[in-house]
Amino acid sequence: MRRILLKLSGEALAGDKKTGFDEETVQKVALQVKTLIDDGMQVGVVIGGGNFWRGRSSENIDRTKADQIGMLATVMNCIYVSEIFRSVGMMTSILTPFECGSFTKLFSKDRANKYFGKGMVVFFAGGTGHPYFSTDTGVVLRAVEVEADVILLAKSIDGIYDDDPKKNPEARKYAEVTIDEVIEKNLQVVDMTASILARDNKMPMWVFSLGEENSIVNTLKGTFHGTKVTV
Repeated sequence: MRRILLKLSGEALAGDKKTGFDEETVQKVALQVKTLIDDGMQVGVVIGGGNFWRGRSSENIDRTKADQIGMLATVMNCIYVSEIFRSVGMMTSILTPFECGSFTKLFSKDRANKYFGKGMVVFFAGGTGHPYFSTDTGVVLRAVEVEADVILLAKSIDGIYDDDPKKNPEARKYAEVTIDEVIEKNLQVVDMTASILARDNKMPMWVFSLGEENSIVNTLKGTFHGTKVTV
């Protein structure tokens, strides 16, 4: 692997707190990513916005405006996490699809590649920049654009199941599943738009638990306990 795109679930980053971000959990993630960077790997990061914004369910807020607030929430999340990354000795940059003054830089593939070449962790915030597209779609879009080798989906659950394991103790975990099966069975690894984009651009995804000790490093260098979505 040369270049990966890591999607960090807000729920997983909350740790045992279940809300907001748990700084100890984020620091553990940062140290794992630093191991990858020190070994010469290029790492992009996407973080959801749900910890700051849950307004989409409100009947009083227009969907477009709700999505715009959600995009800004991802920017706040990335600023916070990138600072923790910097505190353990990494260089970072945050790229957005819209202007945020001096807070971020405007996304372009060339700019991302320049930062990757400098050994920086590149945070992709703001989703696609458009309403009605989820962070999932933004993850796959950026992975395709920067030609990542794989998307790593670090979640609060340890893989993909044929049913909700929290509700069904008999749910079966997949060790490997094709993206066509994900779409056909609506397994909801990422949303349908993102799944189709991944299929059409042959972008693999690996799903694993962020809560497992050293799971990011192990996923790439050691024992993988999650589910691989193949193309």
